Amino acid sequence: MKRHIRFSDDENALLLLDQRFLPLQEKWFVCRTVEDVITALKEMVVRGAPAIGVCAAYGCFLGARQVAELTSNGDWRVELDRLLERLEDARPTAVNLRWAIRRMRAAQEADPEMANEELQWVWLKMAKDIHAEDIRINKLIGGHGAAVLPETATVMTHCNAGALATGGYGTALGVVRAGVGQGKTIRVIANETRPFLQGARLTAFELAWDDIPVQVACDNAAALLLAQGKIDAVVVGADRIAANGDIANKIGTYGVALAAREHGVPFYVAAPLSTIDRECPSGAQIPIEERPQQEVARYGGQQIVPEGVSTLNFAFDITPASFVTGIVTERGILNPPFAQSIADAFSSTV
Repeated sequence: MKRHIRFSDDENALLLLDQRFLPLQEKWFVCRTVEDVITALKEMVVRGAPAIGVCAAYGCFLGARQVAELTSNGDWRVELDRLLERLEDARPTAVNLRWAIRRMRAAQEADPEMANEELQWVWLKMAKDIHAEDIRINKLIGGHGAAVLPETATVMTHCNAGALATGGYGTALGVVRAGVGQGKTIRVIANETRPFLQGARLTAFELAWDDIPVQVACDNAAALLLAQGKIDAVVVGADRIAANGDIANKIGTYGVALAAREHGVPFYVAAPLSTIDRECPSGAQIPIEERPQQEVARYGGQQIVPEGVSTLNFAFDITPASFVTGIVTERGILNPPFAQSIADAFSSTV
């Protein structure tokens, strides 16, 4: 899969493959300011928790560069804080956004007198490191997850948790890629994932690019396919994982998890430790983003809902920890009870 997040040192710009146009067109969205990055996040130019975190890190650098012309230290620091607060609020559910900005801020706070020019250098290096680190972590996740897949397996996915949702390689699709790399025969059934069609447009695009067999299924066929015994495992990503193991992922994930449990199909969540929010006790405290009504009311540029009829467009839902077979991280597979295994995973990283 081609690289979809690139930083141009020549242009001092973040270049994003615009996912709104895939798979029909490949267009690049150029970010030179924090406002550009916020637009890219809000308008779904780029999406997926790890990718959002990577873009936020680059956004911090762009913010420092943006305020460099303010001559007073107080002025540029105050304005930079304002920009980063706006950036942090761009997508409320994906915890990697906040995680990345906090990580960048910590470097600044370690040397409060750091000049703007030096901060730019530090933050650009950090952003590139976070980007490379995410790809490395994804490959570790892929290897751990692939180990539990049968030699021949049909995997169901929901939404897109591939290279396009991360710095590269992917979490859920990283498991698939690693399985194929281990010589296993893996095929994927990608749920279309209304209303933004991340499965139909993006997951299918990635897997077809890599010559991995994939079929797209309507979201409302998931339970039937699981009941018919056509699925060997469900592997999804996550936008936030609570301290007790509850999972926030794309709307519809909870329904897939319900059907998987009913029919005895293992349900795995693939995500880096940075997606686990230890400050959030359970899924009940995870904010659920509501997106514009027109994403549901219109399809292919045409109005499909009668004028004057409102829509419900929750971007995510919460899958209880009790429905999750295992959480696949760079530290290995976390098993129930998740409150304990999550705490152990973080203690082992100290």
